[in-house]
Amino acid sequence: MSIAHLLEDFTLQASGGQLHVLDEDALEEQRLASFEQGYSAGWEDAVQAQEQSRGQVSAELAKSLEDMSFTYHEAITRMSVSLEPMFQSLIQVVLPETLDRGFAVRIVEQLTDMARAQIGQPMQVFVPTGRATEVEDLIPTELSSPVQVIEDSSLEAGQARLKVGISQREVDCSGLLASVDQAFQAYIFQAKEAVTNE
Repeated sequence: MSIAHLLEDFTLQASGGQLHVLDEDALEEQRLASFEQGYSAGWEDAVQAQEQSRGQVSAELAKSLEDMSFTYHEAITRMSVSLEPMFQSLIQVVLPETLDRGFAVRIVEQLTDMARAQIGQPMQVFVPTGRATEVEDLIPTELSSPVQVIEDSSLEAGQARLKVGISQREVDCSGLLASVDQAFQAYIFQAKEAVTNE
């Protein structure tokens, strides 16, 4: 049995229509037009695929950078919170001791600076109770006028007032320490809030 009836017949049948035969130039033009059309369609598909790929890569990169940024900030925040005890000991023990040890030196530096600007003027230093001897021992002997060191019970530890002629300055190491402590407490509060809100 033949299967010819299942296959399409491509033979030319005369059905009253005319058969249009193309010459070589027209055939070449048709080939070029078909090639151009296929090339353009392929180019458009390639550009579209590249744009999709670029968009996908950009989205993945943005997501990766966002994840890295979040991870970095999360790590910094957690590290800050974990270092709180160390910072507390710095602010409550180390810095006060350091400022206390440098208190007299700081007063003498300020006094010497003021004395240079007002040569020959009377000089007075007001310090907290119990600090006069420490300050007197550090005052240079070559100052233009004698220095009077006076203990003032109204001054707290880390505070002093300097007078040279009509000029006055205040030294407040305890105020500096309080502002450092306040800034640190605010930072730790924000870090804890950030960890809590994760």
